[in-house]
Amino acid sequence: MTSFLATATRKSLAAAAAAGLLAAGVGAAFAQQQQQQVPRGWFKACTKQEDVDICNVQNIMVADSGQLLTGLSLIEVKGKVNRQVFQITVPSGRMLPPGIGLQVDNGATQKIDYVICLPDRCIAEAPLSDQLVGSFKRGSELTLTSVNFQNQPNPIKVTLQGFTAAYDGEPLQQADIEDRQKKLQEFVNKNNEDFARKLKEEQEKAKQAE
Repeated sequence: MTSFLATATRKSLAAAAAAGLLAAGVGAAFAQQQQQQVPRGWFKACTKQEDVDICNVQNIMVADSGQLLTGLSLIEVKGKVNRQVFQITVPSGRMLPPGIGLQVDNGATQKIDYVICLPDRCIAEAPLSDQLVGSFKRGSELTLTSVNFQNQPNPIKVTLQGFTAAYDGEPLQQADIEDRQKKLQEFVNKNNEDFARKLKEEQEKAKQAE
């Protein structure tokens, strides 16, 4: 089962993480301009693996600096294996006991426990229930709060606008998924090129100042 869930989330989160790592050294002003190129919002991607069908409703939040803030995945596996799971992915360097606080609008905060931490991210997981999906459909905003290694809470706001359409609607076509991945890759490449150019300019200024 782990391999099925990993397949459902790995590509989109890896692309966002790569964008964050390469954009980290780029000036904030340039990164803010380039954010328009990064696909945003809720979308559904479906695939078939062995004897199961996997659908993943996702939303990836990227900071103005280009770094991955959080990724949400509502995964449904049907066929030989049936399972529904909700996952939240945040950067590494988190305090594990508090888990991630999930709040819909001004409702009660639900604790989502971490299941694994990797060098570049930590993943929290809970069963995907009809009650959770219903609260997302009725709500307007999520607040996701993790606690960093300095014991400081890091709340992230995620809009629920477009969630119902993505969850109940048809999945993206393969061409649309490839287009999203292409835009993410272009964002990574552009930021990387700009960082190299800015570094060269700073080196030239340092030489002239000698």
